[in-house]
Amino acid sequence: MVTIDRELLERYDRPGPRYTSYPTAPVWADSFGPKDYEARLAAAGRRDEEPFSLYVHIPYCESMCWYCACSVVVSKDPEKARRYVDTVLQEADIVSRHLGETGRRILQHHWGGGTPTFLPPAECRRLFVGLCERFPLEPGAEVSIEVDPRVTTREHLEVLAEVGFHRISMGVQDFDPEVQEAINRVQSFETTSKLVEDARALGFDSVNLDLVYGLPYQGEKSFTRTLELVGEMQPDRVACYSYAHVPWLKKHQKLMPESAMPTGEQKQALFRLALEALIGADMEPIGMDHFARSTDELCTAAHAGSLHRNFMGYTTRVAEDMLSFGVTSIGEVDGAFMQNIKDVKTWRQSVENGELPTHRGHRRSEDDHRRRRIILDLMCRFRLDYADHGGREMFKQRYADALERLQVMASDGLLSISDDGLMVSETGKLLIRNLAMAFDAYLPGQQSDDEGPKFSRTV
Repeated sequence: MVTIDRELLERYDRPGPRYTSYPTAPVWADSFGPKDYEARLAAAGRRDEEPFSLYVHIPYCESMCWYCACSVVVSKDPEKARRYVDTVLQEADIVSRHLGETGRRILQHHWGGGTPTFLPPAECRRLFVGLCERFPLEPGAEVSIEVDPRVTTREHLEVLAEVGFHRISMGVQDFDPEVQEAINRVQSFETTSKLVEDARALGFDSVNLDLVYGLPYQGEKSFTRTLELVGEMQPDRVACYSYAHVPWLKKHQKLMPESAMPTGEQKQALFRLALEALIGADMEPIGMDHFARSTDELCTAAHAGSLHRNFMGYTTRVAEDMLSFGVTSIGEVDGAFMQNIKDVKTWRQSVENGELPTHRGHRRSEDDHRRRRIILDLMCRFRLDYADHGGREMFKQRYADALERLQVMASDGLLSISDDGLMVSETGKLLIRNLAMAFDAYLPGQQSDDEGPKFSRTV
């Protein structure tokens, strides 16, 4: 198994983006507003030949998981679910109006949160059917949802399967009782495995489980047991994320005992355990934090060099434009990123006034586009061919500073640099965020501010 010595770990363990987008969100500006999004939608509506992705953010959770860095609203009021669905469908009407008559369909439809199954089954049906009436699916579209096994019922799964969901992602994080108590997420193996069984029985063709390493009280013995239990459920995909410790941004993370959290070296040991266990269970690492069975389409795409990554994760469905709905959701349309208002009340008021609830965004420049493609190559293919980026001489001229930084990383064994391009090593795959950072033109000016670092640590 791949190991990284302590000195190397310490040198590369620094704050850095996860690159769910490039440029990253701290670069985006409030000056990008509803009128800018309107113009982008109008332009996108005229390109009938291209598909869209579609994302819905449901922010509600019945309780707060203390490790969480997502945008959530804690509530147990079922009336909020109905009102939320009403507003999302109103927002979809506004977006549809600005798109105009278009033949573009949806290639990837995904719900995330929060907890999408905070919505009762009937509201799940109403939301999905309503969105598909406004934005029809392409044949063979990927339709997926993230769920919390603690609040997801058999009836939820029956409705989701009936309307067309066929991929499901379940949060696990860790099965150890001490860890679960420390992160305020008590979830039994029996509850999770029963939901996996029900999903398969109802026809879901892909079940993904999410793990997090770096949580308080995690140790090699207990995490090994969690990995054994995950193996018993035989998931099709596993996401094994490094815990993002950002208590200056997410105050509730201070509720966990920081002294009980694994160090960088200990976190690496936990990830090595996951790597060994998952590869031993016929799963392949296909990108940063993600594993899939060798027969899975993600593996096929990874081998073919056609894997894609967007805000929703790794996918085989490549759609450059992504429509997004719901409070704080992020979209990508016509070469720009846009994010919705973060407060539910203000978001709803904007929608009810007939306005796009756009809070901020970023128009990508030509240089942004080029660097984005480089970072996607590194994170999806673990290699880069100069021929795909204007040729060797052009690449060296444009990215001389980045190549100089990469020379140091090459001497540390993270990658090799040839006349044809870049090839990430097995060690480099564990530090892929650091490699991507070399091409981030904005990073030197955004590492931190008066409130602290803007990103979690890379190890």
